[in-house]
Amino acid sequence: MTTSAFAETARFVPGKIIRVEVSEPSEPYDIVIGANILAEAGTLIRMRLGQRRCLIVTDSHIDPLYRARCEARLAAAGHKVLAALVIPAGEASKDFDHLQKLLDQMLAAGLDRKTLVIALGGGVVGDLAGLAASLAMRGLDYVQIPTTLLAQVDSSVGGKTGIDTPHGKNTVGAFYQPRLVLTDVALLDSLSERELRAGYAEIVKYGLIGDAAFFRWCQAHGAKLFAGDHEAQVHAVSVSCEAKAKVVMADEREAGARALLNLGHTFAHALEAATGYGSMLVHGEAVAIGMIMAFHLSAKLGLCPQKDCDEIRAHLDAVGLPTAPPRFAYDIDRLMRLMAQDKKAEAGSIMLILARGIGQAFVSRDVEDKDIRATWEAFLKA
Repeated sequence: MTTSAFAETARFVPGKIIRVEVSEPSEPYDIVIGANILAEAGTLIRMRLGQRRCLIVTDSHIDPLYRARCEARLAAAGHKVLAALVIPAGEASKDFDHLQKLLDQMLAAGLDRKTLVIALGGGVVGDLAGLAASLAMRGLDYVQIPTTLLAQVDSSVGGKTGIDTPHGKNTVGAFYQPRLVLTDVALLDSLSERELRAGYAEIVKYGLIGDAAFFRWCQAHGAKLFAGDHEAQVHAVSVSCEAKAKVVMADEREAGARALLNLGHTFAHALEAATGYGSMLVHGEAVAIGMIMAFHLSAKLGLCPQKDCDEIRAHLDAVGLPTAPPRFAYDIDRLMRLMAQDKKAEAGSIMLILARGIGQAFVSRDVEDKDIRATWEAFLKA
């Protein structure tokens, strides 16, 4: 990984460029991070991928905010936009029905094997458009332009695409790397406080996994992200993307080290499935709860100090993230089954990311069910 890529980009971007080099057959790609990147999207795409026929995929929330601006910048750089395809906003669009509808619309727009798919939106758009790009014509190039903090630091990096099924979150999908990621922190100005907090949970995660100093930075400067400080946002997004890119390059298909990125996610995905993937609990909120549960379990097993768990909880509380599940009619037996069915489980064995302290996460496959169940009981009674 380097922090320099195609040389001309520097005159457009007052931020950072991160090169992600993953294993074959994927090609290296760049993550360009800065403020007001969208204004140069057409030029940056042309410099990296040439002039292209494009399909924009966005959602009903982002469409009126940024689609016209994106389309204009693409046209100004000589690209031809075949169509802008709009999916309903929200996690419910990540299913087979919306995938089929999107593929039908893409094919009807007159694409060919050189057509470029541009995912303009948050994680749902990126996951669905990326999966559709992997399937249409047996694989089309695609570019991510993430519009949420959660997508900028997590789902737009690493090539995971997918849809949800009744069996769990992202249980159907593919590893399919983008050709370019354009990350404009100025787009975060339109986010709600809740959406910013949801993305911030994933930023904190990178500190908890393997960078205690970054967690301390979050404690000291996290409030600036919520205040719209672009310099702080670029720093936080860059550190997060660099951390994820490093792991992805070592383990593109989640055979080993990449599993660390799932700190809290096995608990989180069970909570999301149990509550119906709705507005009661969005992904970043579930991750915040899941990370506290993982550190709580680690402390109960004698792996890490209880004070670390308390310190993390205090920081997440301070920024307004939930640290306990919302009130709901949970069935612990079902939550345990959902964890066992998670795509990271093997032969029904639940994989968890535990910690020996802040910045010292590790993969565990030998936690007894009784200890996991006790963690659920402790949090659902809170």
